[in-house]
Amino acid sequence: MPATPTRDRVNPDVIETRPLRRPEWIKVRAPAGETYEALQTLMRSKSLHTVCEEAMCPNLGECWGSGTATFLMLGDVCTRSCVFCDIKHGKPNSMDWLEPERVAQAVKAMNLKHAVITSVNRDERRDGGAPIFAMVIRRIRELLPGCSVEVLIPDFKGSVEALKIVMEARPEILNHNVETVPRLFKQIQPQDNYDWAAATLSNAKKLDPEVLTKSGIMVGLGEELEEVKAVMRDQRSWGVDILTIGQYLQPSKKHYPISRYYTLEEFAELKRYGLEIGFQWVESNPLVRSSYHAAEQVRALSLIHRKLYGESRK
Repeated sequence: MPATPTRDRVNPDVIETRPLRRPEWIKVRAPAGETYEALQTLMRSKSLHTVCEEAMCPNLGECWGSGTATFLMLGDVCTRSCVFCDIKHGKPNSMDWLEPERVAQAVKAMNLKHAVITSVNRDERRDGGAPIFAMVIRRIRELLPGCSVEVLIPDFKGSVEALKIVMEARPEILNHNVETVPRLFKQIQPQDNYDWAAATLSNAKKLDPEVLTKSGIMVGLGEELEEVKAVMRDQRSWGVDILTIGQYLQPSKKHYPISRYYTLEEFAELKRYGLEIGFQWVESNPLVRSSYHAAEQVRALSLIHRKLYGESRK
């Protein structure tokens, strides 16, 4: 009998400390309103999951209230146990091959101009669940032509073969988050590997030079500002076009504690630095998460790409 999935992220190496006082500029809007309720009903009716809910995103109220959401595929149980994340971990259920159809139908029902698709890790599969990403990209294009698609993918353990399955479906944005600095990688995300992240992002550009690549970093986990800038330089060397930087917010007392809150001035400094070293777009603010303002990013940058690569990606 499989073990019961859990959200427990207790780290034996972490000493429990008194929570830091949250700065006044970090204000989270509580989810409410007709649009939010309609979207919640739609998700339930199609047995879908969103990372907005599963990962307790602080922007859930704002995004759902405006009719946007990030779909979570490959189930709601992750095979990895990162200490910052509130998604359940354990042994997942078998793959649901009808899930891409339900997600695509939801995208059509919402009449989205830009759809964001992510997933849990499925390390029990050699392909990491890559075919599901390809299926949903193609089905969205069939049901809602003109809707751009962003996929926030796992690292597939650095597998080029798995990544190629996704890239052949030609998403507008290929996203993979680094999350933290190399020094903290094994402490924060023990089953992840910095080299796998590097391979995923750099190989995406090699497989499809036209794709916009994107990555994200959390701050406040114990890293130094200069370490963040070093990761940013790495990401540029991998060809990353879009960068998101946000404050880590501890989902519960069982999760990794916040080391410190970055100031608004520090977020502004990181944005300036990112643009200076060549990122096409940088979102840097306490409540920024990976898909925050994603539609605005693709609309703005697609104008540049149309001039470089033609009118559309099909």
